[in-house]
Amino acid sequence: MTIRPPSKLCFLISLIIFILALLGTYAGVAALAGYTTWLFIAAWVVLVAGNVMKGF
Repeated sequence: MTIRPPSKLCFLISLIIFILALLGTYAGVAALAGYTTWLFIAAWVVLVAGNVMKGF
């Protein structure tokens, strides 16, 4: 398996999801509070997919 750096778009999407998860956890945004675990997992999955898949 070859690991490549993620594209800028993939990295930005992952970063935005991660920031939403942080807002739900620490800033107390009620609409995101119930989904923080899933948001953290989704940010990680998007970043890993960008590293593993070519052109993602």
